[in-house]
Amino acid sequence: MVSDTPKPVGRRERKKAATRQALADAALDLFLEHGYDQVSVRDVAEAADVSTTTLFKHFPSKEALVFDEDTDQQAALVAAVRERPAGRSLPAALLDHLLRTHLPTTADPGFPRYRQLILGTPVLREYGHRMWMRHEAALAEAIADEAGLLQDDPACAALAHFALEAVALTHGRDDPRTTLEAAFALLEHGWPGRTEGAGQGA
Repeated sequence: MVSDTPKPVGRRERKKAATRQALADAALDLFLEHGYDQVSVRDVAEAADVSTTTLFKHFPSKEALVFDEDTDQQAALVAAVRERPAGRSLPAALLDHLLRTHLPTTADPGFPRYRQLILGTPVLREYGHRMWMRHEAALAEAIADEAGLLQDDPACAALAHFALEAVALTHGRDDPRTTLEAAFALLEHGWPGRTEGAGQGA
């Protein structure tokens, strides 16, 4: 019988996790204080008291220092679909997840500055978008499985794509929550606009 008790994390894994966290914390502190473009990878390594070689073992690029691990985000998105409450629709479950994870929160006073760092730095904004959209295929597959459809179903692919892209619509908006809710209302219910007068010329 296999035990459900998680195995203890070894010393080596704990040390790697601690080094990774120290690098991420040092990078964020420096970027917020001096600006992303004014801080070098060497600056970050020195602040964390490691070599640049060690830094690149944990992060593939300078941009990656600012973002959480892709695997964690992807797992959370898939879980939002597969573990949604009974009776909760797929779009509604994804909206719930994005409202929890992608909007500024008073619980973390540093989040607005972190968000502004990304949105105000083009290279970070573009990198973050590319990383975020890499989850599209896994999310589409989870949606198809939950809906009982083929994995290449175009409607499932469209829902995954536009659900992820909806996050970008909140950038620069005074009310990002309302923006997300409006986007997902469209995904959930379709276009509600009136059609009277369509095609009528002047």
